[in-house]
Amino acid sequence: MPLHPQVQTHLERLAATSFAELHTLPLARVREGMRRMSQSLGEPVAVASVQDRVAHTDAGELRLRIYHPAPGELRPVVVFFHGGGFVLGDLDTHDGLARALANGSGSVVVAVDYPLAPEHKYPAAPRAAYAAVRWVVAHAPTFGGDGAKLAVCGDSAGGNLAAGVALQARDAGGPAILFQLLIYPDLDFRRSNRSIREFAGEYGNISRATKGWFMDCYLNNEQEKLDPCVSPLLATDLTRLPAALVITAEYDALRDEGEQYGERLREAGVVVTVKRYEGMIHEFIRWPFDDSKRALDDAAAALRAAFGT
Repeated sequence: MPLHPQVQTHLERLAATSFAELHTLPLARVREGMRRMSQSLGEPVAVASVQDRVAHTDAGELRLRIYHPAPGELRPVVVFFHGGGFVLGDLDTHDGLARALANGSGSVVVAVDYPLAPEHKYPAAPRAAYAAVRWVVAHAPTFGGDGAKLAVCGDSAGGNLAAGVALQARDAGGPAILFQLLIYPDLDFRRSNRSIREFAGEYGNISRATKGWFMDCYLNNEQEKLDPCVSPLLATDLTRLPAALVITAEYDALRDEGEQYGERLREAGVVVTVKRYEGMIHEFIRWPFDDSKRALDDAAAALRAAFGT
């Protein structure tokens, strides 16, 4: 399909800003740019209870933001990891998405402010992500969460962390995760598939040079790109993983690796749904497009079904 008209208008608006490629700018400016862009998304929806907490974990102190749609009731828990290439993003940039997921799914959403690169290179982020999930399960009763009904979720780099946590939890014997919601996940650092080749630098996707910059910020060496904890698509064993919904976008450079991961999960016997949103782009779910609302509704419905709520 052609680009959705709402997406086309959005990309034309972005092009008019003449913003330089991210890897050519100071890191502080790039991070501030993401914060300002997130603020332009409008007033976030209200959630009955929103509280910030600090988790003391074996990976260090982690800031969390806990969204509870029905305080006083015990609800399932979704641990959410934000996108941003492991370099950008925080609790505020993805606040709107976390709120929408909490209200839509009726679950407690716990957003994790994991350590960013280049200040904290691999494996800091996946270690923190797994430590956060363990903390959430151990402390769920203190914030009205049911740790026995647990899902992980993330968009882009956050989808990578969610997939990685599912693998870590399986291999470590817990915590038990019922579901993984992977939103246009970043799963293959080889950067060799068709959608990367066709769409890098186009349709709002970052260029190959900027992709290289993000990877250089995050990783310590080239060999780490093949580590399954960096590239979950390269894991040799995907059996016994939680059921999954993988959301992809037609014009997203990360489209193929998300869909390939879904197919590999299916081949491994995992119950999985892969849903491509035609005419959409990377990060579409955070923007006010008609199909963004549809994708959020689909994601919320999948979480409710997984939890039996």
